Amino acid sequence: MATVGLLHPGEMGAAVGGCLVSVGHEVLWDPAGRSRASTGRALAAELTGVSGLAELASRCSVIVSVCPPHAALDVARSVASTGFAGVYVDANAVSVATASQVADVVTEGGASYVDGGIIGPPPEIAGHTRLYLSGARAEEVRALFGRSALDARIADGQPFAASAVKMAYAAWTKGTSALLLACRALARGEGVERTLLAEWALSQPALGAQSERAASAAAAKGWRWVAEMEEIAASMAADGLPSGFHHAAADIFDRAAHADMPATPGTPGVNGSSRDSAQGNQPENGTLNAVISALM
Repeated sequence: MATVGLLHPGEMGAAVGGCLVSVGHEVLWDPAGRSRASTGRALAAELTGVSGLAELASRCSVIVSVCPPHAALDVARSVASTGFAGVYVDANAVSVATASQVADVVTEGGASYVDGGIIGPPPEIAGHTRLYLSGARAEEVRALFGRSALDARIADGQPFAASAVKMAYAAWTKGTSALLLACRALARGEGVERTLLAEWALSQPALGAQSERAASAAAAKGWRWVAEMEEIAASMAADGLPSGFHHAAADIFDRAAHADMPATPGTPGVNGSSRDSAQGNQPENGTLNAVISALM
């Protein structure tokens, strides 16, 4: 069994740490400066708190970074400053270029680097979430998750293949959510939202509910997805592909993150329905309305 450091126990990170604990590993985390919510998640996942990053680095053979994309380099630098010489797993949604920078930082500090990319929800139920890994020591990291709810897999190809897979996958899943919200905002701006919803019901029956789910997710996590879209845009540009779409998606999520939310986010309107109001052109879902208003 290994001693693994986790940076940091957000919703996804805590679940990843919990997977490691569930198969017998000790997972350490640094509570300094973290929120009460992070502390609660760490306790629920049975993570072990330590007195600082230096202690965590000295006791662990592996450190896993699961943080917002914009923080990936800073987290790597903080670990490198401790002289950590184990295996550093960067499991963040970053481009190959950023992953390469992270690798340079941690290897110059004395550690080995393994690239990672998580696809799916927080891994609480087996079969729903994959952790793709690449690099010279990827197999060692994959073995840590054996028999856990997180399906760790090797991404074949170049050393940063795991990040490349994550970028290509999220380009579709989150990118199309941004596009769907933009389409709905356009229809509202032109006064034809009810007609669009009626057409969707006939020809694209999943899109009405999908747009509502996209709004709820963007309101809650848009702040985190802005940097992810920028990383995808950089990935597209690096391969000579148009990057403008994902720059626009970043703008969509940034606006959604600043939406003026109703008192009870994500709840239906007064009639308990998320369908078109009989007396207006706007649906009664408060979160959706707030997000669409923020986009316009």
